[in-house]
Amino acid sequence: MTTVTALEVVGGRDIIGAPINNSRDLISAVRRGFPVQTVEFVISSGRMSLAEIDLAVIPRKTLSHRRKIGTLTSEQSDRLIRAARVLAEAEETFGSQQKAAKWLRRPTIALSGEKPIDLLDTSEGADQVEALLGRIGHGIAA
Repeated sequence: MTTVTALEVVGGRDIIGAPINNSRDLISAVRRGFPVQTVEFVISSGRMSLAEIDLAVIPRKTLSHRRKIGTLTSEQSDRLIRAARVLAEAEETFGSQQKAAKWLRRPTIALSGEKPIDLLDTSEGADQVEALLGRIGHGIAA
């Protein structure tokens, strides 16, 4: 099993267009604003649909506007990397992108019957999904 990082989920250094050697570099890239191609990469990789991006990261109309500008705002980049972190953790926990995708889109009793992917629009929701993934990863009943 290969460990996938949040950076890889958004396309890696090549798409971000800057060397990312540590968390400080990633913070700087988020503050500058990721290239719009990071969103396109997440969609084309099948990790999130446009509708899911619309809810958790950036509204479609705003994304269309940001495509003309070429970059996301720091807030939009922060929401994208937050979602990417959860996606990467789910892929690590379940061992594949396909199994993670299935789990993320299934209502879960441990999350009050919500789909984990639907909680990625807030930091608190993402934290709850990450905590649940941690429990699953450690074999603790979710």
